[in-house]
Amino acid sequence: MNRSFRRALGVVSGAVVVGALAATPAQAADPAPVEDFLAEHLTTLDGATPTTLMVHGTDIAAARAAVDATGMRTITEFERIGVVVASGTADQVQAARTQPGVVYLEGDVPIEFHDQTSNLATRGAEAVQTLTGANGLPLDGSGVSVAVIDSGVDPTHPAFREPDGSSAVVASLKSLCLDESNTSTDCVVPVPTAVDTDTISGGGHGTHVNGIVAGRPVTTSDGLQLQGAAPGANLVSISTGAVLLIVGADSALNWVLENHDAPCGAGVSAAECPPIKVTNNSYGPIGGGEFDPNSATVKLQRALAADGVVTVWSAGNDDGDGSESMTNPPGQDPTGGILSVASFYDQDTGTRDGTVSDYSSRGASDDPSTWPDISAPGENITSACRPTLPICSTGLDPHDGPGLTDVAAWNTISGTSMASPHIAGIVAQLFQADPTATPAEIEAALKSTAYRYTDGAAYTSVGGYLTSLDKGTGLVDVVAAAQSLGGTAPVTAIRGQGKIKPRR
Repeated sequence: MNRSFRRALGVVSGAVVVGALAATPAQAADPAPVEDFLAEHLTTLDGATPTTLMVHGTDIAAARAAVDATGMRTITEFERIGVVVASGTADQVQAARTQPGVVYLEGDVPIEFHDQTSNLATRGAEAVQTLTGANGLPLDGSGVSVAVIDSGVDPTHPAFREPDGSSAVVASLKSLCLDESNTSTDCVVPVPTAVDTDTISGGGHGTHVNGIVAGRPVTTSDGLQLQGAAPGANLVSISTGAVLLIVGADSALNWVLENHDAPCGAGVSAAECPPIKVTNNSYGPIGGGEFDPNSATVKLQRALAADGVVTVWSAGNDDGDGSESMTNPPGQDPTGGILSVASFYDQDTGTRDGTVSDYSSRGASDDPSTWPDISAPGENITSACRPTLPICSTGLDPHDGPGLTDVAAWNTISGTSMASPHIAGIVAQLFQADPTATPAEIEAALKSTAYRYTDGAAYTSVGGYLTSLDKGTGLVDVVAAAQSLGGTAPVTAIRGQGKIKPRR
C-alpha cells in the first residue's frame, strides 16, 4: 500500500446539515439537504470564492433551472440522473437549496487510488483453459468490454498488444470536467487509442489495473508467464486526469451510462468494439465513510445496473478492527450487481488457503451492509507498468518484457486496487458464459460459489450467504461461478498459452 500517494479528505455522509447551513426565516421551510463534505467546505470559503458542487433535481430541467436562477456556472450534466455539476459561491449554494425541484446538494469530494495477477488461486487460468463461453470461444472474456475508470492507460504497452499489432484498448477517453481550458459541458472527450493517457503525477496505476483486467498472455525475459483475468476482453479506458475528485470519476460513470452499448460510436460493430458490461473503480475516500444513497455515484451505478452493467469497487486500504466501517462507501450499495472487493493474499503460492491482506478495509462488525462482497488477489500482483511512472517505480520486483525496449515493463504492487480488477475481468468472463445474465445474477453466481478460506473473521449467514466483515463470502472461484450460470462447455482443444505461474 503506497500511503505516500494518499490525499487528505473528509468523511462523506448523506446526513442533512443543521448547523451553518440551517434554513433562515427568509428561506423555504424545507430547504434541500446538503452533503456533509460540502457543508464543511462552504464554511472555509470567502464570499467571492466559488466551489464545485452537484445540484440534484427531481429531473434535469429542475437542476438546470436552479443553476440558472442562482447565477452558478454549469460545468457538465448527468442527464439520466437529473444532476448538474456547477460552480458557485457559498451564497449561491445556499440560494440553490430553496429552488423548486432541488432535492440534494453534493460536494466534489477528493478521492484516492487504492493502490498498494494471480490467476491460479481464482481458478481463472483454469477457466480459460477448460471452459468455453456461449460464443464457443475459450472463457477469456471475449465479446465483452470492461470500462476502467482510473489514471489512464498506456495502450502501446506489450501487455495490450494483439497478435495483429493492434491494441486491446478499443476506446480511450479523458475526463476534463475540472480543466479550466475546457469550455464545453461535454467534458469526457475521446482521445486516439494510440495515445498514452497514464502520464499524470500518480501515473502507472491505471496501466497496472488495466493489465490485471485484460492483459494479453506474455512471457517475460526471465520466463514468467503472465496474463490478465480476462485476456480476451476489450478495454475502454477513462482517465480521470491529474485532479482526483469525485466529479471527474462520476463524469466517467455517466459517460459509461450514456455509451455502454456502443463505446466506440454507433458506426463501429460490436465485433470490433463490444458493449461495456462492467466498470472497474479502484478509488475512493480515505477511511471509508457512510453510504450515501443520495449521491450522484450511487444514482449512476444503480442506473447502470438497471441497464445491465455491473459496477466493481475496491473495498479500500484502511484495514480496521470491526469497530467501525472502513470500506469504500459506494461499494456498500445493496443493489444487485454492485460489488465491493477485499484483498486476498495467497502468500505467493497460487493456492486458495491464504489470508486477508492486513491493509484490506474491514466493515463494521454490527453492520453487514458495510462488509465486502467477495475477495480476490490483491497483494504482490505483477502487471503492466513503466519504470518511469511514480506508482510503478514503487514496485520492488521488476520484470523485462520480451522486447528489447520492454525494460522493467512489469512490476509488482499491492492493494485492493489490484483485487477489484480481478473481479471486473472475471465478470467479463461470466457475461461471456451467459450474455443474458443480469447484474444481480452475476453477483449471486460469484457469492454463492466463493471459496471460503478460513483466515480472519468468522463467516455469518446474512441474506442467504455465508459472509464475513473482512473477506465477504470468500475467494472468487471462476470455474464454479461460470458453471453455476450455465452456458459453458469443456474446451475440446486448449490454446497453447501455458500454465500461469504464481506472482512473485
